[in-house]
Amino acid sequence: MFVVDASVWVARYRPNDLNHRESRAWLESVFALGQKVIGPTLLLPEVAGPISRASGEMLARRVLSELTGLFGVRLLSLGHDLSLHSARSAARLRLRGADAVYVALAASFGMPLVTWDGEQQERAARAIDVRTPSELLAGAP
Repeated sequence: MFVVDASVWVARYRPNDLNHRESRAWLESVFALGQKVIGPTLLLPEVAGPISRASGEMLARRVLSELTGLFGVRLLSLGHDLSLHSARSAARLRLRGADAVYVALAASFGMPLVTWDGEQQERAARAIDVRTPSELLAGAP
């Protein structure tokens, strides 16, 4: 299982994104192997906003429908404990609030975080295993 950041999902749904091919290929391989990915419910607006701004509301709605209907995706609510863990991660690692939520979720479950966000990768690497889809496709340890 993996915690997957919004940057990977947005790239997966935007064909013009520099990381589109790798995001799509990696997510398809994960689901083909029957693996699961998790994310916070915060993922939904973090994906809908960029998709809508770039391609319109209709596509954003279709993406949300697909994302929430994927069998291998589990979304977790941001309750009190995860919020507190996220806030502490934000303070300790100097992360943006949303980035800290993904880091805290990965830490809580002992799972790798998959992201394209360079700052998040650099800062979170002190606390958790952080990978890009390209690294995982290449089988990097």
